[in-house]
Amino acid sequence: MLITFIVLYLLVTIGIGLWAAKRVKNTADFAVAGRHLPMYMIITTTFATWFGSEIVLGVPAKFIEGGLHAVVEDPFGAGMCLILVGLFFAGKLYRMTLLTISDYYRQRYGRSIEIICSLIIMLSYLGWVSAQVTALGLVFNLLSGGSISIPMGMTIGVLSILVYTLWGGMWSVAVTDFIQMIILVGGLLVLAWFASDMAGGAGKVIDLAVSRDLFKFWPEPSWHEILFFFGAAITMMLGSIPQQDVFQRVMSADSEKAATHGTVIGGSAYILFAFVPMFLVASALIIMPEETAALLKDDPQKVLPSLVMDRMPFIMQVLFFGALLSAIKSCASATLLAPSVTFTENIWRQFRTGADDREMLLTMRISVLVFAIAVLWYSIRMEGTPIYELVSSAYQVPLVGAFVPLVFGLYWKRATTQGALCAVALGIGVWCVFMLTPALHEAFPQQLAGLLGAMGGMVAGSLLPQKFSNRQEPAQPVGMSQA
Repeated sequence: MLITFIVLYLLVTIGIGLWAAKRVKNTADFAVAGRHLPMYMIITTTFATWFGSEIVLGVPAKFIEGGLHAVVEDPFGAGMCLILVGLFFAGKLYRMTLLTISDYYRQRYGRSIEIICSLIIMLSYLGWVSAQVTALGLVFNLLSGGSISIPMGMTIGVLSILVYTLWGGMWSVAVTDFIQMIILVGGLLVLAWFASDMAGGAGKVIDLAVSRDLFKFWPEPSWHEILFFFGAAITMMLGSIPQQDVFQRVMSADSEKAATHGTVIGGSAYILFAFVPMFLVASALIIMPEETAALLKDDPQKVLPSLVMDRMPFIMQVLFFGALLSAIKSCASATLLAPSVTFTENIWRQFRTGADDREMLLTMRISVLVFAIAVLWYSIRMEGTPIYELVSSAYQVPLVGAFVPLVFGLYWKRATTQGALCAVALGIGVWCVFMLTPALHEAFPQQLAGLLGAMGGMVAGSLLPQKFSNRQEPAQPVGMSQA
């Protein structure tokens, strides 16, 4: 019966996504919804960008193991990313009427930085989307009592997302996000109320969390602890800023106010609402202490699903898996679309300089399909890797490779193409050296070392005598050929 409800839910969301796809007439509609989304949809779609499998399954597991200190990267870093985008980036980028974030790199620094940063951004999505696909496989495995294997569940999940994303692009993503976020928020709030009642009241759950020191946030006052805390915090906080999925939401807004205010509100709501899944898992320690202790040793990600499946009535199970699938599908569809649009606009277009908009729209759809297949293959290969780890590791590459050229290009007039090349080379080079040298990355965060290297490269490369052209290209209206 539960599987029947879930299948019906999947079919309804697919239907809504295909209905929204009727609005897609050109690449601008597919990539940024024609810049027609009102503020309330920008809020829901930015909220949905981050609210995926890691916040429902991964973050609560880390919270129970290490308290708030262990989840500084997500939700705190991730939510702050959206707030920072709204405060310092959305307005400037929105006025440039770009189709992708990589268009900015081309206009500011030229083709070489455009292609390099496009590859960096695309690579980072592999781990992020794989985390959502992994969660889909886990959900279908649990719902079927093990009769559907996790790889088969991954395949079913990818197909359910691919159908409407392939045809509707950003329009389908935004409309389904809006519906799914209503289900997500309502479902999890009802579950939290029910779990609180089962645990003897919210006060008991909070008292338990306090007794286990789960609300501890700040690191120990030692140089090593502070450095690694800061390194974890900036990974998604800064590394997610030069990302196409975030940029698409900014550019999809129908006004600059919606672009700036919507992302700030969406990020703030994300941080606040992230406490609901953490509360649910903390309540499991009271409701089923022995089972929770066993799951924490085996697979902490299964604590919340097991609480719902084993101790809650059927209607709560429907609400939970409806909310969970809403979170995963909204996040996965967004992150499936973003690298595909980037590839088509900023890499493939170099080889098809005379392509019209209709051909580029077809190429975007083919790119979505190819990337979905690649993600599914990678997810199956990485089966068993914790969801939280898949997500957190994904954003170190754009942090050390793409963040510094973006920030310095917007806020430092003396930034040059040579400086951007040095920033990318030193940022990724230093990061790789630290990552591959145990003695170094155990003493100093590799992502922080890479970020400092990128900043040094940008300043030195921009101030030293220039060996590379700093030709900047004029802006072009969204949806027009950028050959």
